[in-house]
Amino acid sequence: WLFLGVANSDALLYDDEFQDAKKKFPENFRLDYALSREQENKNGGKMYIQDKVEEYADEVFEKLENGAHIYFCGLKGMMPGIQDMLKGVAESKDIDYDAWLKGLKKG
Repeated sequence: WLFLGVANSDALLYDDEFQDAKKKFPENFRLDYALSREQENKNGGKMYIQDKVEEYADEVFEKLENGAHIYFCGLKGMMPGIQDMLKGVAESKDIDYDAWLKGLKKG
């Protein structure tokens, strides 16, 4: 599952290749975009990666609990927002975030 964040849809990287993979492997490849200047998050603000991942939090957390891996690539400055989102979702599920995160790093 790829969550790709860019400012505008005209800046999508490798979109043709990703769309092709999505068509060829619909059971094995999902694609969601976070377009910060074209989409709004649930609070009416700009749509960033953490907002798009949060939309699918239940499914993402279930996949992680079943052995999926999660990688974030981008500017270091985006990680606090992602970590805050993950922590908030974990807390809403009565999950000890620090223990959960440590468990992810072991895998």
